[in-house]
Amino acid sequence: MMYKKYRLHPISAVIGFLKGLKDLFPPLLILLIANGFNFRADAKHFWEYIPVIIFIVVIIFYLISGIIEWRTFVYWFEDNELRVEYGLIVKKKRYIPFDRIQSFNYKETILHRLFGLVEVNVETAGITSGKPEAVFTAITKEAAEIIENETKRAKTGQKPGDEPLDEAVQSNPEEEVSQPSHVIYKMAPKDLILLATTSNSIGVVIAGVAAFFSQFADIIPSDWIVEEVAAIVQFGMMFVAFLLFIAFFIAWILSVMITFVNYYDFTVVQENDRIIITRGLLERKRIIIPLNRVQGIKIIENPLRQLTRYATVVVESASWGFGKNDTNIAMFPLISKKEMYEPLRRLFPQFSLQFENGLIRPPKKSRPHFYRVYIIGLIPIIAICSYFFYPVGLLSILLPFLVFVLGLWQYKTNGYLISGNQLTLRYRFISRVTFIAEKKRIQVIQKKQNYFQKRKNIATVQATVMSGIGGATGKVAHLNESDVDTILSWFERSKENKGTAE
Repeated sequence: MMYKKYRLHPISAVIGFLKGLKDLFPPLLILLIANGFNFRADAKHFWEYIPVIIFIVVIIFYLISGIIEWRTFVYWFEDNELRVEYGLIVKKKRYIPFDRIQSFNYKETILHRLFGLVEVNVETAGITSGKPEAVFTAITKEAAEIIENETKRAKTGQKPGDEPLDEAVQSNPEEEVSQPSHVIYKMAPKDLILLATTSNSIGVVIAGVAAFFSQFADIIPSDWIVEEVAAIVQFGMMFVAFLLFIAFFIAWILSVMITFVNYYDFTVVQENDRIIITRGLLERKRIIIPLNRVQGIKIIENPLRQLTRYATVVVESASWGFGKNDTNIAMFPLISKKEMYEPLRRLFPQFSLQFENGLIRPPKKSRPHFYRVYIIGLIPIIAICSYFFYPVGLLSILLPFLVFVLGLWQYKTNGYLISGNQLTLRYRFISRVTFIAEKKRIQVIQKKQNYFQKRKNIATVQATVMSGIGGATGKVAHLNESDVDTILSWFERSKENKGTAE
């Protein structure tokens, strides 16, 4: 029996070529800088052309490989499987049973949107490589609907009948719309500005600009700049402060622009038993997270957001999104804590969010463990800075005080709570993190205890849930040893009950 085979859109060859050029850009930039942005046509020796020849060959290789991928990539539906075949010299085949497919993630770059196309990533249960099971670089939206509908039909046991699937989809275009769905969260423009202001994107912009200019240190007239700065300082510190304000204001504008492009129209929709997250202006992404693959959630508050009563809610999922960096997905990049609990209860009714006043804290005897070791480790650093960078190096004497304050802050933050089948851990390094997971989702709980902790009968507990290759962890340090043993006993009973049931 012959099955209809489908191909990628021809623009996928261009997209594959551009992805290759993107990977080629960093070494090309290094080569340009090393040659002083000067490739002379009057070179006297052949070896002077070798770097240029290598890059031309690599560019041609990426172009040819993009064309080969487009010409050889085919997919079809057979025996309740999505089958994919590609490759010229080495033929690769993937047979993906429909019942193993968990979700489809969509991405639309500017090039996709110009031609009405979409990139589809197929995600299956049990994937651990960090890569989608299959990637359709560029197909029409109608073709993407066909794949989804074939999967749904196979899972529900429906038979295709005599009518071709693509015609069936066209005859009932409202099939997707009729499914119950409602918007859980939508980011407003003012939230985008607040997100950019309270995130570390400003620091990233400043660091990026500094790194860029550092590449041109040899050609920048540093002596002239020093003379000009000295002349500016003569005008007074207020003028210098004004220039710094202008610089940070420009960095803030750039960070707002970056945030606006990345999180434009950020929307979270619940549809049946899955969460659909869409975002992006230039590159539109749509990530689907089945609710049964959510392993836990993290509520993250950096000091500025904690002060303004805002937080970021991250979902730790067994889904991969668009790669390893998407295993922990920001479901609410920025949300008021007052408005946070209602959508969380709607999405995760199994979680208890009443933990603000019930956390069990570390004992007073553990307080020095949050800062003592770090202060002792700073002593040689202070000595070196004070000796070699005198008198400015004497400012390093303030470091122990900062470490002491941070340690006290961590001590007052740490805690845990067991609520039925739920474990809540709260801790901080700089940002305060509240980690929530069900017992059945926790892969392992560890008790860690060094020599000094053992003398005080205190210990550290760490819980890990499935999220990517290494998993996602929550850790509370310097609890009473009896409290850590209570957590271990609570977790071990679940394994005993599981073994009895078997």
